[in-house]
Amino acid sequence: MITLGIDRLIRDITLQRKLAGKRVAIAAHPASVTAELQHSIDALKQHTQLNITSAFGPQHGMRGDKQDNMVESDDYHDPVHGIPVFSLYGQVRRPTDAMMQTFDVLLFDIQDLGCRIYTYITTLLYLLEACAKRGKALCVLDRPNPAGRPIEGNLLQPGWESFVGAGPIAMRHGLTTGEIAQWFVRHFRLNIELDVITMQGYDPKAAPGYGWPSGQLCWVNPSPNASSLNMARFYAGSVLIEGTELSEGRGTSVPLELMGAPDIDMGVVMKKMEAFAPQWMKGARLRICNFQPTFHKHVGKLCHGFQVHTDFPGYDPNAFKPFRLTLLFLKAIRLCYPDYRLWRDFHYEYEKDRLAFDVINGGANIREWVDDAAAVAGDLDSQLRPDETAWNDAVQNILLY
Repeated sequence: MITLGIDRLIRDITLQRKLAGKRVAIAAHPASVTAELQHSIDALKQHTQLNITSAFGPQHGMRGDKQDNMVESDDYHDPVHGIPVFSLYGQVRRPTDAMMQTFDVLLFDIQDLGCRIYTYITTLLYLLEACAKRGKALCVLDRPNPAGRPIEGNLLQPGWESFVGAGPIAMRHGLTTGEIAQWFVRHFRLNIELDVITMQGYDPKAAPGYGWPSGQLCWVNPSPNASSLNMARFYAGSVLIEGTELSEGRGTSVPLELMGAPDIDMGVVMKKMEAFAPQWMKGARLRICNFQPTFHKHVGKLCHGFQVHTDFPGYDPNAFKPFRLTLLFLKAIRLCYPDYRLWRDFHYEYEKDRLAFDVINGGANIREWVDDAAAVAGDLDSQLRPDETAWNDAVQNILLY
């Protein structure tokens, strides 16, 4: 059985002694729960003598009440525990001096999805940098990576750093939060006291969860639209659709598990996908479907698209390539509908002067491959494989499991 970092801390007096006599803050959100589904703040207050003095909430808020992207949260005072809860997705995304003065040690207990663009790891980097600057310690209470160990996608290019791109990380990075914290400290040469309370009994390659300990832990949405393990496995691909005029399923019951639009013939597109790169369609099952978003893009319109299914016995996490699969979908639309308006031009995660699709990918080269009518599957593979190999080599000596 798996034991989470938070559960180890509340059960192990030796671990607690390291924090005794110090003011302790915690970065958390709704999925910051023990195996018994008690929120981490409540568990620490009930089961330890630690002096919890403040808390920090990431995007979507400590309470996870912000349904859509780019909706900010306010600071507030916790009425139960009497501590300030600071928003790192509101007036600021980096902690202020006043916030930093409320603690000596920061516990980071946030469930991630294993994808570069998921903003929680950027928040982790900002907190590491702030702690290093002010001589504060940070301790990660480690949690599973539901996408598992597979690595896929390009590395973010220099100059493309953003709130959805903390550094030259592969899109599907294959690390737990504790592991990527160690990579941040090494890569950015941070002078900080970093500790990781590791999980016990965690095998990121074990079936049937392949990263998520299925049957051992309940799924709690890390963000409002991260509603299933299926979504988490596909997210490193489906998130690309946020930068397009297509729907990624927001406004449906399975957001970021399906994609489509009102003005495409999915049967035609699927045939083009199968002809162009059938090898990128393996590992999961694709189901052509219709859906009608109740909010967000194409609200109230019948969309034609497909849903990805990884929730079956034959799911193969190593054969499944969500990043390539989504780009194959975009490539097929471009080939079937050469004049289709794919790229959505809007302010994305505080970036105002660059296309959202390029911000998501950390460079323009992926979009250029989609738009190039002569580009073939091998051209994209030639771009991605060196990055994937480089990332795999770079992280081998920081793996904890």
